Order: sequence, then structure tokens, then C-alpha cells
Amino acid sequence: MDSNRSSEIPCPSQISPTDRSSYVPPNHLSAEEARSIVGTTGPVLLLTIPPSVGYQRSPVTLYYCYDRQESSSNILKNCIAEVSNTPWGEQVRFVFNPNSDLVAKCLHVSPFMDMLGDWKMKTRSIGNNLSVTVSVKHPVLGNYFTAFLTAKRVLSTSKVCYAFFFWFMPQKAAIYTYWQSLKLLLNNVQFFEHPKYQNPGYIEECLTNAKGRGCCMAFPRNSLNSPQAQGRERWYSWKPIKWPWA
Repeated sequence: MDSNRSSEIPCPSQISPTDRSSYVPPNHLSAEEARSIVGTTGPVLLLTIPPSVGYQRSPVTLYYCYDRQESSSNILKNCIAEVSNTPWGEQVRFVFNPNSDLVAKCLHVSPFMDMLGDWKMKTRSIGNNLSVTVSVKHPVLGNYFTAFLTAKRVLSTSKVCYAFFFWFMPQKAAIYTYWQSLKLLLNNVQFFEHPKYQNPGYIEECLTNAKGRGCCMAFPRNSLNSPQAQGRERWYSWKPIKWPWA
């Protein structure tokens, strides 16, 4: 694989305080569910691509879980990642340390990557600017893939402007993704079929391995910022999801 290959995809995303809305988007967690997973007491912010014209597709959704502080501003304690692979209808969720964390890969996301390696996750507390970095640490190829999201806060003045801003965004993201996949195929990049065809029990094996790797590796063992001490089982969940036409 050409290590210098790169592409840029414009992809506006929405940050919403899940506590202020009674509506929970399909296949997403409510604020109470997110807090119960990580053990936080403060607000939960959701970073995702909102549905448009009945179509929902956000390959990675993040929940920013804050702890409420009486004497200072809320502190970002942990994040929950929600990763889906639309063509195969699977979704995995896991907790990670936003400062930097190494998470065992447990979902077949791309047919151009095998199931070996880990995801290195990093983000920061949401402000006027936002950044998210996800890289793949492979046992043979090294750090051969990195995805960046950089965003700037845009305030909407009306519901019309808001709707227009996200108009057909999930569809555009899907087109960009499949276009890049086609280019990789035309360049003879190795294709990996879904592991379920060779090993029907791959999900159980992946989750057992991922949970056993522990949680929040970037925290010291006695850190007060970690909801789970280093070395303890990391929270994971997996479920099938419907085709994104809601």
C-alpha cells in the first residue's frame, strides 16, 4: 500500500447536548445511558452526522462525557466511541481516554484493512475548535493509516440555515467513501473479505480479546480521571444495526 496516499473529505458534523433533547437518534445512546457506562455526573455532548432525508450514516460517533465540578468548569472524563460498518450492518461501542488511548480493533470497518492491529484514539474537550485523531497501529505495517477530523464551531441563526447546512450530508459522506474505495480497487490494493465468512465466531473472539486488554491505558493506575483503573476490563458492546434508510 502506498503510505503517502491521502484524501480530504469535507464532512460537517453536529455537536449536540443530549440532555436538552428528548429525541435520541436511531442507534445512538441517550445521555443517561452514556453516563451509566462511564460513571460521570455532568453533561454529555454528541458528535455525529445527523440524519438527512431519512438517511443516517455516521461511520464514527463520539460521546463526550463530562464530570460536573462545583468549583470549576466541567471536566471531560471519558469518551464513548460508536463505530459502524454500514455495508455489513454492525456497530461496536467502547470507552476510551480522550487524552490518548490504544484500543484493540474489533470491527471489520474497511475491506482494505485486515483485523490485526489497534486503534489509537485521541481528542480533546469541545470548544470553538475540535480535533479527533484515529490511527491504526499494525503489528507488521506499523502506523500505516491515520484519519483526522478538524472542525470549527458554526452557530446557526435559524432552523432553515441549520437544515440547509446538513442537507444530504450523510449521502455525500457515503459517496466520498465509496469513491475512495473504488480508487483503491483500481489501484489493486489488497481486498479483505469480512472475517465472518471464515470464522462465524469472530465477534466473540474479538470482544473477549478487546475487553481483556484493559481500559484507558493513557491514565496512571491511580488516576482520579479514569472511571476504570488501568488493567481492568474495558467496556465494549456489539450489535447488528439496520440499513441506514430510517
